[in-house]
Amino acid sequence: MRLGAHISAAGGAYRSFQRAREAGCESFLIFTKSNRQWAAKPLSDDDVLAYKDAVAEYADLYPVSVHASYLINIASPDPALWEKSYQALKEEVERAAALGIDLITFHPGSYMTSSEQEGLDAIAHALRRLLAETAATAPTTVICLETMAGQGTNLGGKFEHLGYILEQAGPSDRLGVCFDTCHVFAAGYDIRTPEAYAATMAEFDRVVGLDKICCFHFNDSRHGLGEGKDRHEHIGRGQIGLEGFANFINDPHWANHCAHLETPPTEDADDGATVDMNLANLEALRALRKATADG
Repeated sequence: MRLGAHISAAGGAYRSFQRAREAGCESFLIFTKSNRQWAAKPLSDDDVLAYKDAVAEYADLYPVSVHASYLINIASPDPALWEKSYQALKEEVERAAALGIDLITFHPGSYMTSSEQEGLDAIAHALRRLLAETAATAPTTVICLETMAGQGTNLGGKFEHLGYILEQAGPSDRLGVCFDTCHVFAAGYDIRTPEAYAATMAEFDRVVGLDKICCFHFNDSRHGLGEGKDRHEHIGRGQIGLEGFANFINDPHWANHCAHLETPPTEDADDGATVDMNLANLEALRALRKATADG
């Protein structure tokens, strides 16, 4: 499994490679635009060239994955917001494709004042349209639904949500799932022990299919199993614990997959020094991998 973190792309996506190297990444996750704004400055030819030069220079850092804006809500019952969200997601997919990035993850969305079923159908409709309208502009970019924590009217907290959306929108090898450990745990799926992990993954396989998992977000959880609270914690400090992550890292099924941290990159030590938490978290994960490799 190729381990990494969410890395800043401030100043240009190409700059993220050096930051990823300094953080000890083997792979990494970026935004290609502000995640809190609808508008985005178009990628120029120079932007694309600089990024592709960085890909060549840092050839050992792969794959790169994109996270789409948090504003996007293609489950919305509001036609104007739905269309705005759809266009924003389409733009995100095409930006990723322009950079040569083959993985993009987005939050399925919230059905708000409508119903769960109407929200699921709205997502599936958007994805069918998206696959058709980006067939030429992003033919190799895989669009991943993220597993969610099950808060409020947010969709994606049940494996059945993902299975239904993928079935209705596909079949397509351009649709997949990003498996977020904190979100899945918060939604009530236990992954803490080998037995619990095996049961949860068997359930995912039955409902969705393990082959649809394209990437992982590795986050511990501040809150307990099934509490529905999306609060990320550093690896080993939360309610999932190190053994939970060892279950994934040491599963040969995921040997060629990437997993990215989404936890604060730094924190202040008691002596006032700044601690690089990406390095610390990645070292903790690699220690789990090494422990198994050493027998």
